[in-house]
Amino acid sequence: MSVRTLPTSTPADRGVDASGVHAFLDALEAAPDIEPHSLMIMRHGRLVASGWWAPYTPERPHLLYSLSKSFTATAAGFALAEGLIGLDDPVISYFPEFEADITDPRSRAMRVRHVASMSSGHLADTVHESLALDPEEPVRGFLLLPPERDPGTVFAYNQPTTYTLAAIVQRVTGQRLTDYLRPRLLDPLGVGAVSWLRDRAGRELGYSGLHATTDAVARLGLLYLREGVGEGVRLLSRDWVELATRKHIPTAVGTPEADRGDWEQGYGFQFWRSRHGYRGDGAYGQFCLVLPEYDAVIATTAATVQMQDLLNLVWTHLLPAFGPEPRSGGEQSDAALARRLARLALPPAAGASAPPERAEAWSGARFTPAGGVCAAQPGLASVGVSAGADGWTLTLTEDGERLELGLGPGGWHSAEQPLPTAVSGGWADARTLKAHVAFLETPHRLVLTCSLDDLTFTARWLTQPLHGGRLRSLRAPRGSV
Repeated sequence: MSVRTLPTSTPADRGVDASGVHAFLDALEAAPDIEPHSLMIMRHGRLVASGWWAPYTPERPHLLYSLSKSFTATAAGFALAEGLIGLDDPVISYFPEFEADITDPRSRAMRVRHVASMSSGHLADTVHESLALDPEEPVRGFLLLPPERDPGTVFAYNQPTTYTLAAIVQRVTGQRLTDYLRPRLLDPLGVGAVSWLRDRAGRELGYSGLHATTDAVARLGLLYLREGVGEGVRLLSRDWVELATRKHIPTAVGTPEADRGDWEQGYGFQFWRSRHGYRGDGAYGQFCLVLPEYDAVIATTAATVQMQDLLNLVWTHLLPAFGPEPRSGGEQSDAALARRLARLALPPAAGASAPPERAEAWSGARFTPAGGVCAAQPGLASVGVSAGADGWTLTLTEDGERLELGLGPGGWHSAEQPLPTAVSGGWADARTLKAHVAFLETPHRLVLTCSLDDLTFTARWLTQPLHGGRLRSLRAPRGSV
């Protein structure tokens, strides 16, 4: 595994106006519903701006959610080039053990290109139905669901289509996606460790669950921007890049073109078309924006449900900053931008570092869910608060397991064990403690409020985890490759 530093340049040397990046950062940090975690901007093949909002850091992997799909598509591109799959092959041909079960003619007519472009003929996501039909083999469950339309005629954002594409690649290669991509994509691009969530059969999900750094996202975008050439070597065919990133199926029906947002521009092979260029994207603001018109790539990680708002800020502030020629006299503004990017930080949660009175009542207190059950995280049975020589500690007990988190004075208190977290907050008053727990390898933050009056707590997610599971699962899987 060879990790290499991306080539860098000043914004001015690559025709980027630093004031436009400042304006983007201003707007991003002023947006009440967007929590930025990282930003990387590449122009003309060089990294011109990058920053991470503390407590997030450059080397930390981040859950990419559906941006994982674009890595799955890339694996399919390699498999196609190696003659292991064919876009017009029936999906059922890769799973002959299901042949007798799959009788619906539309399911049998489904081709690899249809699952690659989410045009299986289904009208809605079928993930829950597929798992209900066969939790051990979701591909079989998916194929048992008859499509409402002929494959190739209608788009639906449908997770089992990507899962099926990923399963095909893993079957024909005999490898997990990460193992298959390591010598073909990750090592040649200089990408460090990545890891992918697996299902109960040990298969990497494909449609979600990849944990990788923002740097890895930027490198993937640059590979596609360079039409398959990475580090001066052709890795992907130019034909695949064109095929994967053009519109195969419309995603807007009846919407006037002038009124279409970025999810209504059409879908490729696990890439979205955008109002500008194309992109891979994942829930809560994980973006790989490829902008051929500007010879630029923008990679972000974030925590927001307002993903269109985040894109609007990019279009409004960053696109005008991309000029046609190098800018003269930009040294001071570039230096000011670099200083700002180096000290980005999320604001800490409000609260005093110790109770203003009655500290003895807090130390050793145990809080149970208000209403009897924690709706945000049903297995979370109690929150304990204790004082020690190193400050205050929160103990979260979930399904009998204890998760101890330090509540340091001021700012964010980061820790790697028992899992990567950062905690901020404190006492709002003598009777109320509020703590924010950021799970640093995901877009998720849990807000806990403990009340001394009735010894209860409430919890809420700022962004709801989509894979479920215990709090301890909110991290990159170990055994990264």
